[in-house]
Amino acid sequence: MATERDRRREAYVEKARAELSGLAARGVRMGGNAFSAVVLAKGELSPEEQAGAELLSGPDGVALRKSLDKLGYEPEDWCTLCLPAPGTPGALPASLVREALAALDPATVVCCDNAAAQAVRDAYADDLAALQSFSEAMLEPGYVVYVRGVRVLALGGFANALGDQRKKQLMWARLKQIPPLGEPF
Repeated sequence: MATERDRRREAYVEKARAELSGLAARGVRMGGNAFSAVVLAKGELSPEEQAGAELLSGPDGVALRKSLDKLGYEPEDWCTLCLPAPGTPGALPASLVREALAALDPATVVCCDNAAAQAVRDAYADDLAALQSFSEAMLEPGYVVYVRGVRVLALGGFANALGDQRKKQLMWARLKQIPPLGEPF
């Protein structure tokens, strides 16, 4: 027999399912665990991803998941979100980017490339403009910024960095700034 807690939990799951289905129907491309603490946003897609392969299923995704594991995140504690740069094919309106991130409700958003950073910049322009630091307001790579209570880190071309040892080390240094936050209670 279902308890009140079970019914409430099921209502939350149904609400999330409805929100995510609605987002997908409006062109939002996502993958992974929708209840995770980390959203990996990518806008510059590989040819395989453009052809329909799962987001971050290539070498960049493998490297990101290994990095998150080394930082102490659980293996399933990530979600992907496709955020092409505004004005490019497949780009989402700023309002839909905000809605998708609100529905996913992550503790941390990692913008894997400049296209995703630009989409987040456009979606949260007013919030970012209120920041004191110009570098943070522009979501420059390597800065951890808090936007509406969410940590946002722009990596600045993670996939392109994989072929260069020095750039890989730079990406690792940036990722080390966002360890898991722990339980909220």
